[in-house]
Amino acid sequence: MTSSKQVPSTIDFSSVLAAAVHDMKNSLFLLIQSIESLSETLSAENVEAQEQVSRVHYEASRLNTNLVQILSLYRAELESLPITVDESFIKDLVEDVVGSNTLYVKQKKIMITITIDEDLSWYLDGELIYLLLNDVIINAMRYGTSKIHISAKVDKSDKLVIMIEDDGHGYPQSMLDKSHEDLSDFELSQGRTGLGLFFAKLIARAHSQDNKEGTIALSNGGSLGGSVFEVKIP
Repeated sequence: MTSSKQVPSTIDFSSVLAAAVHDMKNSLFLLIQSIESLSETLSAENVEAQEQVSRVHYEASRLNTNLVQILSLYRAELESLPITVDESFIKDLVEDVVGSNTLYVKQKKIMITITIDEDLSWYLDGELIYLLLNDVIINAMRYGTSKIHISAKVDKSDKLVIMIEDDGHGYPQSMLDKSHEDLSDFELSQGRTGLGLFFAKLIARAHSQDNKEGTIALSNGGSLGGSVFEVKIP
């Protein structure tokens, strides 16, 4: 006759999961670097291989972004999301994001235009805003057709406004509705309406000044007729 009993565990599973996600993120970063190195060895005539490498690079980058978002959300839950505010030149920040996606941009023949004053700078957490913009641009590349336009300016209320537009079919109504929900009412779901949107709201709100918080806004139309994403930072 055999018997079994449960051994009580003192393991904090959320901490273990966060550590595992961190390790996976580091491994993915190395994988992405290897993919980029591999793409440089392929001949331009080998179109099929170029397309496959580009597709793998895109999916690995998207997964890496999701892992970073999960880590950030975990830290936010612990009220320890690190915010490091420093002066950043916005055009340089945007160009860094676009540059990190060069492989996929070239393969899909996407034309990305940037309208940002060279001298426009703002005090913000450059790493977090980079992650936010990267996720939005990745979605624009996936759901757009051939054009993406990125612009930035200071509006009449003295907030930095960064706008990303594409020429796709636009956001579905369910996502437009979800974008108006408060973080406390937000329910994560699968697909384009879930983690990324919650993450964008969280990062925007983390930037506050004089009782004003950062916000995001989603709409359709704009200069390219597709999705329009705006983040406003006080």
